[in-house]
Amino acid sequence: MNFIFNNPNFKFIRRSLRKQMTEPENLLWSRLKKKQFAAYKFRRQYSIGPYIVDFYCPKLKLVIEIDGSQHLEKENIDYDQSRTAYFETMNIKVIRFWNNEVMNNLEGVHQDILEQVKIRESKI
Repeated sequence: MNFIFNNPNFKFIRRSLRKQMTEPENLLWSRLKKKQFAAYKFRRQYSIGPYIVDFYCPKLKLVIEIDGSQHLEKENIDYDQSRTAYFETMNIKVIRFWNNEVMNNLEGVHQDILEQVKIRESKI
């Protein structure tokens, strides 16, 4: 069977990633979990096709990624671009924030996500 969303083959990896979330991921998750964010359900460490994303809202088709400095390296920039292109083929919007943005400007990140939620709501 071919799974696009939450492939059971990735279950161990997803579980491991949830246990090893970074401080910025934990901080943002504290705002997203339990439908706290505009009453939408977000999932953490969710697999879509061959990729595992940090956070995903299925209803809005919205991916949120929290990036560290390793994402500035050429091969990671290319990898992130190919991931984003893959998600766009499924009408999934990807928004990215740097670790330091989440840690130092959580309210600003919250507002940016809220803006994207409003845009995505208009497309439901």
